[in-house]
Amino acid sequence: MDVKLAICTLLHLILLAACNGSGTMESDGKIIGGAKTHNHNARQNMRIEQVHSHSSSHMHHMDPSLIVFFFVEDLKQGNTIPIYFPKRESDASPRSLPKEEADLIPFSSEKLDHILQFFSFPEGSPQAIAIEDTLRQCETKHIKGETKTCATSLESMFDFTKTILGSKENNTLLQKYTIMGIREIPANKMVACHTMPYPYAVFYCHYQESESRVYQVSLVGENGDKVEAVAVCHMDTSQWSRNHVSFQVLGIEPGSFPVCHFFPADNFVLVP
Repeated sequence: MDVKLAICTLLHLILLAACNGSGTMESDGKIIGGAKTHNHNARQNMRIEQVHSHSSSHMHHMDPSLIVFFFVEDLKQGNTIPIYFPKRESDASPRSLPKEEADLIPFSSEKLDHILQFFSFPEGSPQAIAIEDTLRQCETKHIKGETKTCATSLESMFDFTKTILGSKENNTLLQKYTIMGIREIPANKMVACHTMPYPYAVFYCHYQESESRVYQVSLVGENGDKVEAVAVCHMDTSQWSRNHVSFQVLGIEPGSFPVCHFFPADNFVLVP
């Protein structure tokens, strides 16, 4: 199965987006990076063991969906790394609302009871818990050097991005991929937008002042899958929370090493 990347121009932005289609999956990637070496080969082997071992002694240590992080020095042609590209069912994705409609629906923890009543979700239900968690993340204070928002419509997402940058699929979710090609996409700024669990499409968008690098990466999976992914390298993670999942996956400390990761299919990377 070929996995293709759609690159569209909108509002003078390059939208590196993952768009689902019949029999195809388009994936964006993200690399948070900076280059130091320690014993990353040993850590990579450990991750591969955790990914491919079926024994509970390994698998319970790591959620396969977290296998998107890697070191910047892993990004070399011919290198093989484990990556999780989640399956996306287009009809299961939350629908996007027009801005005029989305703006009429409260989006605040203070209005949680009203929101749950609006969508007919009982308090304590899985949907209610997901909504509460999304609102909490959206209202969390930004870290130093970060600008963020939670956009409740595509128009709001592009409006936010403009303020920063200016005017069916394969069931194999997790496998090892070989890097066939790497192309850096010049960008002095970058906005990342992640979909959040919510009754309609909500995008958590953020921009960090610290250096980031954007790459288009050609990958081939063990089963022959071809992926055109986008990777983003964040060169400074010193302001990130110590609890950030990437540090747990890679076994490093904030600011000690660059961190890299790929985006799921319905996330976006936007550059000027």
